[in-house]
Amino acid sequence: MDKENSRKGSNTLLERKGAIRICDIPIDVRLLLQEGKLQSVNLTEWLSVDHLLLLKNVLIEFGLERESIAILQRLEQLNEPKVMKVIPAIAKEWLVLIEQDEKASRIFDRLSAHSSDSVRCWAAYIIGLDARSNLQEKLKAIRVFAADLHFGVREIAWMALRQPIAEDLKRALYLLSVWVIDPDPNIRRFAVELTRPQGVWAKHIQELKLNPAMAIPLLATVMSDPSKYVQDSVGNWLNDASKTNPDWVIRICSDWLDRSDTKATQRIAARAQRSMMRSK
Repeated sequence: MDKENSRKGSNTLLERKGAIRICDIPIDVRLLLQEGKLQSVNLTEWLSVDHLLLLKNVLIEFGLERESIAILQRLEQLNEPKVMKVIPAIAKEWLVLIEQDEKASRIFDRLSAHSSDSVRCWAAYIIGLDARSNLQEKLKAIRVFAADLHFGVREIAWMALRQPIAEDLKRALYLLSVWVIDPDPNIRRFAVELTRPQGVWAKHIQELKLNPAMAIPLLATVMSDPSKYVQDSVGNWLNDASKTNPDWVIRICSDWLDRSDTKATQRIAARAQRSMMRSK
């Protein structure tokens, strides 16, 4: 009976929808999230995670109690409440550990396959921050995170490579040309989201704000993508561009609709021009 009740309880946790407000997250769920034993199921849970507390628990899990003291002290001195600042800061600390450890690949592999989506987010950022890898190597390494089943990991994956692709944009657009024809919609969506001119929670790519046409070979490949997940990303990309190049976006949408008047392209075009429509 105890085993049966335990299984039922476990299934209930895994099948939960997630609270709307952080204060409504059940205590047992919050504890498991902080211990790295449970994935978040919505943005509210994802934002509720105290990454420093989670880091402390993971360092102990990995047998790195001695190293944890100095690491946590440095991170606490940053006094940074924003999650999109904390995650890269934690990744930098892991990168230092990995560079110093003979068993570096084992540490990274454990982070990459961790049951906590937040921990996998750290791993994704390690790839972006690792100066020893070139852009092609970073893209190859980030692929597993771009295809992760968890929404949060997929978002962090493209943010982690944002700076490297901005520094070598032409090559990035060339390398990503095969990503937009991948069978996995998560991979196609990653390629589009990674190159958005004004991505959410991410540094703007000035070169694409000034000249969005650079990315047309990439975007045109998915102008009628069957996945709504990809369609939304393409529409958001063009909507970003409309804030600096509205006439260009209007022309692109018109051209695409002439060439491919499908429901998918219609949906992309509508999403692409929504900011301009609201301003009229």
